[in-house]
Amino acid sequence: MPSIGRKKVVGTASRAEMNTVMVTAALIIEQGKILVTQRKKGAPHGLLWEFPGGKLMEGEEPREALRRELKEELEVEVEVGMMFDAVYYSYPEYPILLMVYRCRIKKGFLRPLGCHALRWVNLRELEKLVMPPADDPIRKHLGSIEEGLL
Repeated sequence: MPSIGRKKVVGTASRAEMNTVMVTAALIIEQGKILVTQRKKGAPHGLLWEFPGGKLMEGEEPREALRRELKEELEVEVEVGMMFDAVYYSYPEYPILLMVYRCRIKKGFLRPLGCHALRWVNLRELEKLVMPPADDPIRKHLGSIEEGLL
């Protein structure tokens, strides 16, 4: 099939050819505080704060991926609820689709196994944290909600 209007450079992927990485994240709120985790030092965006979660494996359903990631990274079992928001963000390396779900911890005690640290923060504290660019729209969405609704 001929390519119309697209040039291909051998050895590099164009923006259009990069696969979007699917990522899930949890919005866990307890007593008006939001759970955030700090990425490990050597990881991409190392030591930045984010909503906990991770990449989907091939063929994995997003809610299942989120349950798996939270079990691996924080040693908790969660109930995954409705989607809170979704953000498409194009990093220089690859684009991501970040799907954020409301979650509730069902079982276990939080342990930072797959992250550097974890914290419970209120909205004011969340605004001050340094986060990856893809997390900013989620933070702004949270900031637009009245604190009593959290």
